[in-house]
Amino acid sequence: MVANTPEQEFETRELLINMGPQHPSTHGVFRMVLGVDGEVVTDVVPYIGYMHRGAEKLCETMDFRQGVGYMDRTEYLANFNAELSYVLAVERLAGIEVPERAQWIRMILCELNRLSSHFMFTGAFGTDVGVFGTAFVYSFREREVILDLFEEITGDRLMYAYFRPGGLAWEVPENFETRVHEVLLSARHGIREMDSLLTENEIFLARTKGVGAISAADAVDWGMSGPSLRASGVPLDLRRDDPYLYYPQVDFDVITGEAGDVFDRYHVRLREMRESVRIIEQCMEHLSDGPILPERLPRMLRTPPGEIYERTEAPRGEYGIYLVSRGGNRPYRLKVRSACFSNLQALRDMTIGHYVADAVVILGSIDIVLCEVDR
Repeated sequence: MVANTPEQEFETRELLINMGPQHPSTHGVFRMVLGVDGEVVTDVVPYIGYMHRGAEKLCETMDFRQGVGYMDRTEYLANFNAELSYVLAVERLAGIEVPERAQWIRMILCELNRLSSHFMFTGAFGTDVGVFGTAFVYSFREREVILDLFEEITGDRLMYAYFRPGGLAWEVPENFETRVHEVLLSARHGIREMDSLLTENEIFLARTKGVGAISAADAVDWGMSGPSLRASGVPLDLRRDDPYLYYPQVDFDVITGEAGDVFDRYHVRLREMRESVRIIEQCMEHLSDGPILPERLPRMLRTPPGEIYERTEAPRGEYGIYLVSRGGNRPYRLKVRSACFSNLQALRDMTIGHYVADAVVILGSIDIVLCEVDR
């Protein structure tokens, strides 16, 4: 016979879970400590800095041309876009006029780079959600086609250092226009495949709809930009609202979402890829012969004293360069405005109240590059 025992009281404690810094779903060296109550996330504390290399300070020891290479290593999935912000800042400070042909080629390469970056996102994100590894294979196949073209132009597949203050390092290959059209043909096919594979998939929708939503007001307050901001319904695109290069001369739509959830952040990027194809096709129609550098550009570029902030619409949002010169051939101070860093600030608000498995999906939907966050 079992004796009656008083009911035992149980104490509920919050459990802390380390995700990272070495974890496949963090897409780089990033750590977040999750406070959980069962499977529900009650708190998120992100830890960054594991990839800090002092790129901004190193640029201050290099001349204006050498600094281009450090932009590549900061935003290694959208190198041309990072290079562009830097060279635009130098050109504006130095008063350099860039030839028309060089400007159109810059636009083409930046939009192709947006395509390759978004292909990387859709493939990795499909794997994060757990739908198919097929998405990763499909996206990398299309990304390779674009990188092959970049290698033909720059001689490198990742760190291009092709843009220069004043224009381009050298002329594009003779078959440039033919190759661009081949790449666009492949990209259209790849976009259709990714759309059919993910957008209407029941598992994908169940994992992304209503997850990690953030309102337009909160997104603005956190300083978010790019697709992550537009997914919340804020129609801000620097290519239209603070234009540079020849973007005012081409037609494209600013893509926005409604719910600001994980699905919208994915879908905005997918639809933006089609707009990039539209932009590139229009740029090709405007492309004509001409120089790619000004006639008189000094071997050692010097700028007058002053300060400037130049920003562009990179694949992850506003990528800005704050540049201070005291005269001479190198920056006195250089600061990068990282889109990923600002977008990452909203991670806690997006994640609390969701499940641990959702934390992986929410982080992936921001599409961070840790080298840009840490610099």
